[in-house]
Amino acid sequence: MIPTNKQTYLQIHPKDNVLVALQDQEAGSQIYFCGQEFTLKNTVAAKHKFTITDMAAGSEVYMYGVLVGKTTCALPAGSLLTTENLKHAAESFSQKAGDYVWQAPDVSKWQDRTFKGYHRADGQVGTRNYWLVLPLVFCENRNIETLKHAFLKELGYTSTNKYEAQVRELADLYRQGKDLRDYKLAEAPVYTSQQRLFPNVDGVKFIVHDGGCGGTREDSDNLCALLAGYCVNPNVAGVTVLSLGCQHAQVSILQEKIKERDPNFAKPLLIFEQQKAASESAMLSEAILQTFIGIAGANSIERQPAPLDKLVVGVECGGSDGFSGISANPAVGYAADLIAALGGKVVLSEFPELCGVEQELINRCADAETADRFVKLMRDYAARAEAVGSGFDMNPSPGNIRDGLITDAIKSAGAAKKGGTSPVADVLGYGQYVRRSGLTLLCTPGNDVESTTAMAGSGCNIQLFTTGLGTPTGNPVSPVVKISSNTSLATRLPDIIDLDAGPVISGEKTIEELGEEMLEYIIGLASGAYDTKAMELGQDDFIFWKRGVSL
Repeated sequence: MIPTNKQTYLQIHPKDNVLVALQDQEAGSQIYFCGQEFTLKNTVAAKHKFTITDMAAGSEVYMYGVLVGKTTCALPAGSLLTTENLKHAAESFSQKAGDYVWQAPDVSKWQDRTFKGYHRADGQVGTRNYWLVLPLVFCENRNIETLKHAFLKELGYTSTNKYEAQVRELADLYRQGKDLRDYKLAEAPVYTSQQRLFPNVDGVKFIVHDGGCGGTREDSDNLCALLAGYCVNPNVAGVTVLSLGCQHAQVSILQEKIKERDPNFAKPLLIFEQQKAASESAMLSEAILQTFIGIAGANSIERQPAPLDKLVVGVECGGSDGFSGISANPAVGYAADLIAALGGKVVLSEFPELCGVEQELINRCADAETADRFVKLMRDYAARAEAVGSGFDMNPSPGNIRDGLITDAIKSAGAAKKGGTSPVADVLGYGQYVRRSGLTLLCTPGNDVESTTAMAGSGCNIQLFTTGLGTPTGNPVSPVVKISSNTSLATRLPDIIDLDAGPVISGEKTIEELGEEMLEYIIGLASGAYDTKAMELGQDDFIFWKRGVSL
C-alpha cells in the first residue's frame, strides 16, 4: 500500500496485523482503521509499529505479508512493538513450488535509449574508466599508499583537502600564542581540483586490505577470486598488482581466477613481486613507469553509446530505518524491474537480510536447480553463524532498532524489496561473477562494505544504496548512489545523499514514479554526466569477507 499525503499511519500489506506510524503518534490518540477504533496505549514515534488487535503472548506478527516475530506477552490493540515484547520469528522454507509468472513493467520509452560508456574487449561496458592498483597481501599496503601519494596529485586526481586550511589556520594561531580553547572554526572551504593530465581516465584507484596471508587457504583463494572480479569489472581499464611473494594469495591463483571469469582477458595486468626485485625502490620505480604508460594507454579509450542491457546494477541498504522498506527499497526494486525488463543485470546481496522471505525468493527462481542453490547457501550461512554462537536474529544494529527495525525478519522483509519482483535468474556464491541477465542473488554478509565490495567484484558497474540513518559508504570502482528513505535525512546530510525517497512517505510521489526517476539518474551517471556524493568525497571503501580462522 502506498501512503497518501493525508495518512499518519499505514498498513503495508492486507495480511499485516500491525500499522506503521508515518508521523509521531501520541499516547491516547484514537486510531480508526478498517471499521475498528482503538486508543494508542503508548506514544509511537514515526517509523515504529503498533498492534491493530488484542494479541496474546506467543501471537504471530505479520508485516509485508510475512511472519516477522512473535509476541512475548499479551498486548492490547494500540500497543507499541519493542524488543521487549516482540522476538524474531520467520517462516521456514523448502523447495520451489510452482511456476513463477512475472508481469514485467512497460519499458517501451527506454527501449531505444543508450548510455555513453567504455566498451571492453569482452563485451562488457564500463560506466567509468579507472586504472586499479592493488596488493595481493597486506604486507604491500605501505607500498600501495606510497604509489597513491606519488600518482594522484601529479596526475590531477587529488582534490585539495578542504580541512587543510582549518589546520593551517589553527597552526598559525598557535604559533602566535593564541588560546584556542574557545575558538570557533569557520565552515571548511569547498574542494578544488587540479586539471587532469589524462581526461579520459576517470581516476587511479588504490585498494588496501588485511588479507592474503595468515588465514586459511579458503580465505586467500576467496580473496584472489574477489580481486580477479575487480580486474574483470568493466569499470577497470587496467591493473597494477603488488605481491610480496611468499603469501598464500599467490600471483598464479589470481591469474587462474581471472581466466575463469574471462578466458581471453585482454586488459593490461602489471605484476610486481618484491621478493624477486633488486630492492623495494627498484620495484616501485619500475611499477611507476609501467603504470604511467598503462594509464596513458587507457586515456585513448573514449565513451561510446551502449544499450541499457549493459547496465549491471547492485542494490544495497545500510543504516536502514522503519521507512526503508516502504519508500527507498521498493522504489529501487521498481528501478531494478525496469533494468531487468530491458535485459540488464541486477544483483541483490546481503543473505542475512533475506531471512523470512526465502520461500518467496525460492518460488521466484527460474528453475529448481537455481532454487536449490539458494537454499543450500542460505542454510550453510545460517549454520556458520550458529556455530560461532550467533544467528540472523542478531542482525539488526542499535540504529536499526532505534528507528523501527526491531527484528531481523522486519528488516529483511523490507530489505528484500530492493530486488523488485522479477524472476531470480541466478544465485552466486561469494566472489563469483555475474553471468545472466535479470536478477541475481549474491551471497554476502549484511555488513555494508563487505557487501558493496563483493558486488563490485561480481561485475556491478553501478550500485544503488538505500539508507534511513545515513552512511558515506562508497566503492573504489563501482559508483554508489545513496538514496534516503526520508526527506529529513536528505535535508540534514546533503553531502552524502544523492536521491530522496521521502516524497513516497509524504504521498507526493508513487513508488513507480520514483523508480523511473532512479533509472533516468542511472543513465546520466553511467554516461559520466555527474558523480555521486561518495565519489566526490573520495569514499573508496573495500572490506574482504573473511570466513576462516587465522592460522
